[in-house]
Amino acid sequence: MDPASLIGIVVALGAVLAAIILEGSSPMSVILPAPMLLVIGGTLGAGLMGSTVIDAKRAFGSLGKAFTFKPPNPEKTVETLVDLADRARREGLLALEDAAREIDDEFLRSGLQGAIDGTDPDDLRTILEDRIQTKRAADRGAAKYFTDMGGYAPTIGIIGTVVSLVHVLENLAKPEELGELIAAAFVATLWGLLSANLIWLPLGSRLKRASDLECAQMEVAVEGLLAVQAGANPRLVGERLRSLLPAADPKAAAKAGAAKKAAA
Repeated sequence: MDPASLIGIVVALGAVLAAIILEGSSPMSVILPAPMLLVIGGTLGAGLMGSTVIDAKRAFGSLGKAFTFKPPNPEKTVETLVDLADRARREGLLALEDAAREIDDEFLRSGLQGAIDGTDPDDLRTILEDRIQTKRAADRGAAKYFTDMGGYAPTIGIIGTVVSLVHVLENLAKPEELGELIAAAFVATLWGLLSANLIWLPLGSRLKRASDLECAQMEVAVEGLLAVQAGANPRLVGERLRSLLPAADPKAAAKAGAAKKAAA
């Protein structure tokens, strides 16, 4: 599991809490039921109104993934494909039937089975790329739902502040209560900005990033499967696939450099 989301939200909320305490206030001064209900309920309602029930279910169903996402290991996929290419070149594609059943990655397993079954390479590429695009579209929909909520929340917070200020104006005859009422009025704006920038927008970005990493690995798998089907040289398969891995990955970059030196 990648703990970035959990660490991020703890650090962000911790910074807000520390700022409140350092200002000499109490955290309970911003935990007011009415503005929180308006902002959170209003944001959820606006998000649903601008989308569909299916989108909402998919988005909230992906919350677990946002916090428990484990980044894929493309280097492991490359090593698997190089082994498959080596075996296919020595024994033929049909010899990979047993190997296909042992692969945990469902996308890689089904793609390899298609290659073993003799699917035309162009058709196989089209099928696999369509699956990637379908996954990317579904993931983007979930991410967009939270991003949209991040756009609604600040404005709904302002609406909550206006509602509270109307109540303040109704109590001008009670000057001893005005300070507390005005302070409470701005809590809605605080929660609108806080929820947007510390919850909804980061969730959307997290889901989008997770999707990008998963789809990138799937694209590497497509290139590798087609190379295996074509009977390509395993060493060249490895070099080709490692060149597709992010340069920011030190381990992948080191192996790619070693492969290039070996080829030279």
